[in-house]
Amino acid sequence: MDKLYYSVYFFLLLLPHVILCIADGASIFNISTVPFTQGFSPLFGEPNIKPSTDDQSVRLHLNQYTGFKSSDLYNHGFFSAKMKLPSDYTAGIVVAFYTTNGDIFRKTHDELDFEFLGNIKGKAWRFQTNMYGNGSTNRGREERFYLPFDPSKEFHTYSILWTTNNIIFYIDDIPIREIVRNDAMGGDFPSKPMALYATIWDASDWATSGGKYKANYKYAPFVAEFTDLVLHGCTMDPLQEVVDTGCEEKNNQLASADFASITPRQKLAMKRFRSKYTYYSYCYDTLRYPVPPPECVIDPVEKQRFKDTGRLKFDEKHHHRRRGIGEWYVGGGIEMVISGGG
Repeated sequence: MDKLYYSVYFFLLLLPHVILCIADGASIFNISTVPFTQGFSPLFGEPNIKPSTDDQSVRLHLNQYTGFKSSDLYNHGFFSAKMKLPSDYTAGIVVAFYTTNGDIFRKTHDELDFEFLGNIKGKAWRFQTNMYGNGSTNRGREERFYLPFDPSKEFHTYSILWTTNNIIFYIDDIPIREIVRNDAMGGDFPSKPMALYATIWDASDWATSGGKYKANYKYAPFVAEFTDLVLHGCTMDPLQEVVDTGCEEKNNQLASADFASITPRQKLAMKRFRSKYTYYSYCYDTLRYPVPPPECVIDPVEKQRFKDTGRLKFDEKHHHRRRGIGEWYVGGGIEMVISGGG
């Protein structure tokens, strides 16, 4: 009954977007994908990177850390991929899909994250989103969620929109988090060019239940697959101090795109998702932030659900069993593997 209930629930959550996508004939994004070698370069383990002959897929083998990054940095942009996460017991194994410029601006870096925090078979997958601006790592802005489906069973689309005005994290066509820029944020809002990264690595010391459950290489290889990669934005030299006219025009086009603003229907879907699947928000962590960071929009009703630690007062046990819905393309893409050997 649990599985049926959550399948129906997530279907109803998605239904308005399914109807809209059928009417439009496509996802709300409708942006061209990028062949791997045209848009990306190795981050670690280059001898173990094997692109397919059609350049639409690549397989990576490495012991404890492997990944790739975009060849260019982007002044702002929309970044997306269909992903399928490792199956079975994956405690301690983090899959990250994120933008950053940390290799260039080591003390003042910007970053936007999706991080999937490993899993114990039969439990709900957990993930977090985060934002850093200008090296503000002492002011983390994590929000953590359960996934309402098993991300190891089929592909789902994960997207990050970053404009001069706002940041939106999407799962499939549903916005799950928006950060709206305001003057009080100052440099905490990312502003320098960033590249897109995808990595898989062993984070046993913290990832799953605070490090309680460690990676077990008996279950290796751990495989994360990526396909339909999107890099949409204006490329820019990270040391260039002035944004040229061409980039300004592209930034304006990005900020005015349909997917850069959340419709009333999407706001309702986001509210439903967040009310059902959020289990930590820094905005309600009054021990950490007695005064909420300036971008936080405090909902008095929602606030009552959280402790002063930012975690839910009642973390429903029924979160441990979920299934996704729908038919998803499986095949092609990028397969990232951590194996027990070297």
